[in-house]
Amino acid sequence: MKLKIYEYKNCNTCRNALKFLDRSKIEYEKVAIREKPPTKSELKKMLSFVKDTKRLFNTSGKDYKALNLKEKLPALNVEEQIDLLSRNGNLVKRPFLLSENFGLTGFNESEWKKSLA
Repeated sequence: MKLKIYEYKNCNTCRNALKFLDRSKIEYEKVAIREKPPTKSELKKMLSFVKDTKRLFNTSGKDYKALNLKEKLPALNVEEQIDLLSRNGNLVKRPFLLSENFGLTGFNESEWKKSLA
């Protein structure tokens, strides 16, 4: 199973997720989310797993607040939301872990253990 994790080096949650993967001896490809956001196809794949576009957004981030997305997001269709996320890695919920069979946003250790078992 090939895992790709999009992360931000200054994010404590991302660091905790990476430590968990390392402790669990799980191989992964690490990608800097701010420099190289997930592609539209990766975002659509993640959406197929999480089922709600809101789970793709970093709702506590500065960019989300600066763009007033809490108000604007409901008026955007899925394609517009995916396009926005693919152009700004700061808007993407992190860590963003994607494999062929599942995807996870944020880090919840018990959820990750279950998905990675």
